[in-house]
Order: sequence, then C-alpha cells, then structure tokens
Amino acid sequence: MIDHVRPAQLSAWFAAAPEGSQPLVLDVREPWELQTASVRADGFELVAIPMGELPARLAELEPARQAQRPIACLCHHGGRSQRVALFLAQQGFGKVANIAGGIDAWSCEIDASTPRY
Repeated sequence: MIDHVRPAQLSAWFAAAPEGSQPLVLDVREPWELQTASVRADGFELVAIPMGELPARLAELEPARQAQRPIACLCHHGGRSQRVALFLAQQGFGKVANIAGGIDAWSCEIDASTPRY
C-alpha cells in the first residue's frame, strides 16, 4: 500500500518514519523538467531517476530498501510518481508515498520560488 501525501504534509509523514532512517524524495521527472524546476533537499535526501529508467536503475535504491527508509515519489502533478510508488511497493519497499500534486503543488504549498510549468 502506498500513502498519498500533499507537500505540506510531507514533513509529518517523514516524522513517522523509524528513528534514524533518513527520508528520501525520489524525483521521477525527466532531466529537462529538473532543469526547469527542482526542490531543495531539506531534511531528506533527494535522488533523481526518470520513471522510464527506474527498472534498470532499481539497484541504486537497494540501500534504502534494506534500511527501510521512507521514500516519497515526486513528479509534475502526481501521476507518474503514483505509478512509481506502486512499482516500488511491489518490489518490496515498505514505506512508500506519492507526493500528491507533484512539484506544482510543492510550489503552491512549500516554496513559491519553485517555478511552475
């Protein structure tokens, strides 16, 4: 099962993680999107792997799976990240969320300086 968390609720979702596990935001957008708008890692690790590359690069997330780290998936509006979160849950990642509304909602709820596109 995956959680759906608005950007404004993300800190609280991360706070519910096991003590000592650094949360991870997995940005699944394309490189051009990252250049257009990106989040600043604040209290979490930020990893960017485009959705289409994730199956081939899943091993890069293996340490997070082993450590039972919470992973919140981010895209533009929340559609791709929801699919990735479901995929990760099917691969055995235990604490996975979709950041509902994506980076667009992030701009509205967390950091208005993040460009909207």
